[in-house]
Amino acid sequence: MKGLELLLLPLLLILKDVSAQWNVWMPKDISAMTNSCVVIPCSFTYPSGIRPYRGVHGIWYFGHPYPQLFPPVVYKSRTDIVHESYNGRTKLLGDLMQKNCTLLINNVGVEHSGRYYFRADLGGANIYTYPDFSNLQVLDKPNIDVPEEIVSDQSLDLTCYVPDNCPDMSPQIHWMYTDYLPDPVFTPDNVEDSNTAVLSSTLTFTPKPMHNGQQLGCRVHYENTTFVYERLISLDIKYAPRTVWVNVSQEVMEGSSVVLHCDVDSNPAPTITWYFGDQELMSEVASNSSLSLDYLTPEEEGVYTCVGDNGYGSMNTSMYLAVNYPPREPWINESLTLLEGSSAFLQCISKGNPMPTLTWLKDGELVGTITADERSILELREITPQAHGVYNCLAENEHGRASNSFNITVEFAPILLDDSKCTIVREGVQCVCIASGNPEPVIEFYLPDLNITINNSNSLFNYRTYSDGYTSTGIIKLQDKGERGNNGDTGVHVHCSISNVYGSESIRLELQQEKKFMMAVIVGTIGGVAVIAFIIAAVRYVGQNNKKETTVITNLLAQWQTWRGKS
Repeated sequence: MKGLELLLLPLLLILKDVSAQWNVWMPKDISAMTNSCVVIPCSFTYPSGIRPYRGVHGIWYFGHPYPQLFPPVVYKSRTDIVHESYNGRTKLLGDLMQKNCTLLINNVGVEHSGRYYFRADLGGANIYTYPDFSNLQVLDKPNIDVPEEIVSDQSLDLTCYVPDNCPDMSPQIHWMYTDYLPDPVFTPDNVEDSNTAVLSSTLTFTPKPMHNGQQLGCRVHYENTTFVYERLISLDIKYAPRTVWVNVSQEVMEGSSVVLHCDVDSNPAPTITWYFGDQELMSEVASNSSLSLDYLTPEEEGVYTCVGDNGYGSMNTSMYLAVNYPPREPWINESLTLLEGSSAFLQCISKGNPMPTLTWLKDGELVGTITADERSILELREITPQAHGVYNCLAENEHGRASNSFNITVEFAPILLDDSKCTIVREGVQCVCIASGNPEPVIEFYLPDLNITINNSNSLFNYRTYSDGYTSTGIIKLQDKGERGNNGDTGVHVHCSISNVYGSESIRLELQQEKKFMMAVIVGTIGGVAVIAFIIAAVRYVGQNNKKETTVITNLLAQWQTWRGKS
């Protein structure tokens, strides 16, 4: 295979040299406006060994270079016979003898757009159709060169082009609808390339977002004619979001629904993303977006942000959505047991929107101050027993109310009440001891003259107790009414003792009538010594004979009463 290629190489070079002598030059592309004219520059060569006889002739074909395909004849130097669409329109401006084949076509129309081929006729067999062609484009509007991307606030050049290949007609370019442009600059130019001419005008300005969608136009007019050509374009200005509109901040009720709207002005359309705080809720490519929120809860109250981003920039706007709801059940202290004299802080917390007012009540009565806050603290200082009771925290706002309560129990040392006394009753002398305390106080009676303690561990002297809340009452009876005596300097010695874990107290009870004291010893000059001796003897007697205490005391009282009567 290599050997064959080496053998053919000299032949290929010879053929190339011969064919290179049949050359034509014409612009590959040329343009003209409808109803105007166009000149297609053309020159050709042929092999130097050929001697034309009877002159040099030429033919211009349209569409195809091969006569056997019967392409339309545009121009023929030997005869005036041409295709009807070119009849009276074409003229050879060049001298074929000078190898100049330049062609003029008048009054061109869109139907004349296409390829034009030249064929040289030197006589005899020396006829050659050149494969190169000139492509004519007939325009009914001027061209405007628009950049692929127009960005706001960046300088923009728009160029309007019109062909200037008709010697008898000179075009003029004017820009239309430029009054609204900021400081437009117009720069004319005339460019010749490969013997084809193009007239241009460049419009320079800095577009703004407001110019997006607006029209600009290029108008071409030929002097001394009525020919006018126009092309309009719509500006597609790319710009970052410049406004993001959302709902104004609003208030809604818990459990209701709301739709938030967002409109973004940008080009191209942005990606709109909704955020709740830092949490992304939804995203879509659109100029506007709606976010639906159903069955709202207080946890959904907060800042909602719409972000628009189209690659040229981003912008966001936020709104605050307030969710109103009635106060929640207050959180309060658990029930407390406090010691008298101590202090305590009572706390109440409730949430609501609007913020609730918190009110403290004790047993239904107002205590402390009304607070417009989610938290209220009631301070109790140097607590007394009167602080005992039911405490209630009431939370209120315009949408409702809620409350919660707890108990405070105050513990304190026993206190002897004023009604504690001994009185003469029908059955004898009755002594009552009344005390208040928490825990419930223990009440005991003591007869110092008899050295006897009376409490709930024995039943002497009809001892009994009962309680009512923090108040306890102890009662004893010492004698019958008929035995109490009505004269003489007598007295009753009865002591009452009260106690609980926080303290104790003892007091001597007074006989309220005649200020006599039960179980007192009548003190006299002679009888005092006898009575004392009598009592001592009786006690010793009890100890020696182990008799029941009740019998001893009964006999003792009887003997004492007999003695008192005699005295």
